[in-house]
Amino acid sequence: MSVKSASSVLRDARRIVVKVGSSLVTNEGRGLDEEAIGEWCRQLAALARDGREMVMVSSGAIAEGMKRLGWSRRPHEVHELQAAAAVGQMGLAQMYESKLRENQLGSAQVLLTHADLADRERYLNARTTLLTLLGLGVLPVINENDTVVNDEIKFGDNDTLGALVANLVEADALVILTDQKGLYTADPRKNPDAKFVHEAQAGDPALEAMAGGVGSSIGSGGMITKILAAKRAAGSGASTVIAWGREPDALLRLTQGESIGTLLVAQTPKHQARKRWMADHLQLRGAVTVDAGAVPKLRGEGKSLLPIGMTAVDGDFSRGDVIAVRGPDGKELARGLANYSSAEARLLCRKPSAEIERLLGYVAEPEMVHRDNMVLTG
Repeated sequence: MSVKSASSVLRDARRIVVKVGSSLVTNEGRGLDEEAIGEWCRQLAALARDGREMVMVSSGAIAEGMKRLGWSRRPHEVHELQAAAAVGQMGLAQMYESKLRENQLGSAQVLLTHADLADRERYLNARTTLLTLLGLGVLPVINENDTVVNDEIKFGDNDTLGALVANLVEADALVILTDQKGLYTADPRKNPDAKFVHEAQAGDPALEAMAGGVGSSIGSGGMITKILAAKRAAGSGASTVIAWGREPDALLRLTQGESIGTLLVAQTPKHQARKRWMADHLQLRGAVTVDAGAVPKLRGEGKSLLPIGMTAVDGDFSRGDVIAVRGPDGKELARGLANYSSAEARLLCRKPSAEIERLLGYVAEPEMVHRDNMVLTG
């Protein structure tokens, strides 16, 4: 990748997920770092005013809970971790809400588990909520729902969550703010010959060998989790920057094209990655057939598929499943994520979107398949 294109990754990004770790948020476990959080919120608000859509994934609930409970070491018992998370989440959410409000930016707390993103229907619900918040000019502050999960606390980390959120909202970039400058070829604290890695390809196996090590007594990750998160984010076309969280104006400077930290470049463009994912589905749960009038709208005009254009439904599928869209001749035109189940879709055939609530008792979306969740295949 050329210097010019490397510098443009963050400069051209319109939707960015920023993840900050526990050691930064809580100043190495001393309690929520009001000054640091205030600085990040100031930068997030400035970028939002610039027309960018920003999402914050913040660790710190357990660490803040430990401080409030007077614990000096991270406990191992799940029930104690959950208690610390419940206590700390109150202060974490309050701090972000206060600092973002000071910068005239609305905020929302969103707590997720890996199960929310593994289940297709819950995945689609979470995605719709987050995109709605962004459309309203509200910044989502996301954390893992540590109070109710078990194995996620023991084995999970918010680097992974940051990558999953980047995939969920189809972000252009993921910025992981950490207590290190970025990635080195070896641990610089142990090897004086370690060289700084300014740029590499996300998913390069050599990066995992460089990372090694574990997290601090406060956090649960380490550089290896950040490397793996970058690889995961690259799957949906998002490049990742790993940078020191206390670098002055890091977010603003990155989006101005300055090279800070380590850039791990996604090799597949965002839209191409999503289309490939849908097109590569070998087993489809079902299909909908559309009338002749819908064909040019989907194929030529890039429109969403509305219920009024559907004539038949085949198969048994749920909201969030990938389904085929067929023309009157039975040939596949496209694939996409269904906003309604097969049973609901059968009730909606030939009906205007204004009738959805009357027929189903609720409205998820006005479209059967939104154009952003559709790829043409024929």
